[in-house]
Amino acid sequence: MKKVKKRKPRKPPRRRAMKARPRPPPPPSPPPPRPASAGLLERAAAALRAGDAQSALPLCRQALKSDPGNADALNLAGAAAFQSGLAAEALDLLQTAVAFAPSHAEAGNNLGNVLSALGRDGEAEAAYRSAIAADPGYADPWFNMAVLMEKGGRNDEALAAYRKAAAMAPAHAGARLGQGNVAAALGRLEEARAAYDSALALDASSPEALTNMAAVLQELGDFEAAADHCRRALESAPELGQARYNLGIALQEKGEFEDAMAAYGRVLADEPGHAAAALNIAVALQQTGRLEDAGAAFRRVLHMDPDFAKAHANFADLRLEQGEPEAALAVCDEFLARRPADTAVLAYRALALGDLGLAGEARALVDLERFLKPRTIPPPDAYADLAAFNEALARHVEGHPSLSPAPQSHATREARHSGELLGGGPVADLETAIRAAADAYRRDLGSDPGHPWIAAAADELVLSVWGVVMEGQGHQIPHIHPAAWLSGVYYARVPDFIAERAGERAGWIEFGRPPGHFHNRARPETRAFRPEAGLMILFPSYFSHRTIPFRDPGTRVSIAFDLMPA
Repeated sequence: MKKVKKRKPRKPPRRRAMKARPRPPPPPSPPPPRPASAGLLERAAAALRAGDAQSALPLCRQALKSDPGNADALNLAGAAAFQSGLAAEALDLLQTAVAFAPSHAEAGNNLGNVLSALGRDGEAEAAYRSAIAADPGYADPWFNMAVLMEKGGRNDEALAAYRKAAAMAPAHAGARLGQGNVAAALGRLEEARAAYDSALALDASSPEALTNMAAVLQELGDFEAAADHCRRALESAPELGQARYNLGIALQEKGEFEDAMAAYGRVLADEPGHAAAALNIAVALQQTGRLEDAGAAFRRVLHMDPDFAKAHANFADLRLEQGEPEAALAVCDEFLARRPADTAVLAYRALALGDLGLAGEARALVDLERFLKPRTIPPPDAYADLAAFNEALARHVEGHPSLSPAPQSHATREARHSGELLGGGPVADLETAIRAAADAYRRDLGSDPGHPWIAAAADELVLSVWGVVMEGQGHQIPHIHPAAWLSGVYYARVPDFIAERAGERAGWIEFGRPPGHFHNRARPETRAFRPEAGLMILFPSYFSHRTIPFRDPGTRVSIAFDLMPA
């Protein structure tokens, strides 16, 4: 037998690395069937973009016949219906769109616009907020909600919403313009100027931005730049009366009276009833010494608007300058017969009485002993003592976001001025103290039907509070508070030099001295108080008052307030 030979074990064959072969792409899927409504909606959207809502609406209605739940079609139809003047149909379509698609932000925004136009502001705001929740980065509902808040006087909230819209859409000129308008209304002039600058960077010829910027520049005291912005606005919109009126103001402040009157004349040619322009012409004539012409101009203003209080006050001042206090008194009494407690005219009536030598009657109207009521408030319960409350209040004012250099139109000079302070924190405790002091003041007054100011006391008074921070040479020129019935001041922080130097009056508050440009000849009585931290002084709003300038270092923080008839 043959032996079976052992074979050497064979090595397993080497495996080659397998390369993955690319798979051929799958055959393309057929596109989903295009809805029959798509072409109709594209045409409708194009028509809306072209401003042709009348053509867009039938196209949307046709699309909805085949696809009644299409939120895009409902939204476009709602917009087209609204632009066609069919508000009820627009509302129904947009409400249906939001019901089918709650996350459709554009439909929610459009629904808010329709509700706002119908005066249903609460529902409009809710629609805008729903649109924002659906798409937090969508600028339009923020902008539209800001417009709604501004219309409702909710300026702080409006400003925040405009800021949001501008941050999300930097090229949204309307958001920048709105931000500037509300910031200006709140006295935040630097923010307003920056917002208008941004709007003008987007559209350098925007007449609205140029005109409103001019108004802010006037408040900042830059009348040259204000006039330049007005002229640029008029190049873009020659018919814009507000720009021409603002130009007149800037020129008048610069002392260019003839050019200012020419600007006002153009305003009156377009708007014959523009009483403010007519009044400024009368004042300019008085400023240039043409007193007889000024008198005729004032009479034209009063014929144009018999209830224009400022025109009566200025006409009375002209009569005092002409040395005719009887005529000045007649101007005041004619107006006060209809509005017996008007603060501006009451102030001039007292001056006219003084110039007539009727000191007793003048004193009865401006009785500094009777009507000036200084008092120290008790510390609120939440604070260890009055000093702790005052320090919290001073810090709140100094840190308030609205604190900015005082506008030119205000009485404050070389100091900072806040916007409205009412809200939480220490100001809420101050409000309680003001209300209590005002109630006590009114009880002390009692009833006096023969005194026009006392007789005009309203049952309900609305409070407004603002802060003033003075340093160095800060002071307030003589002024009154024409919008209020009762006014007051509270001192939260007073520099040591005012509190310690009892024999000096720098930094004191003085009552009774009229502004330097008034033309009364008799010297009224005055009374001054030394400010002290914790002191509150209440006074009738027609009492002229000023801060005697001071030059020493230190910061004075005071809070002024007005109580106005509701």
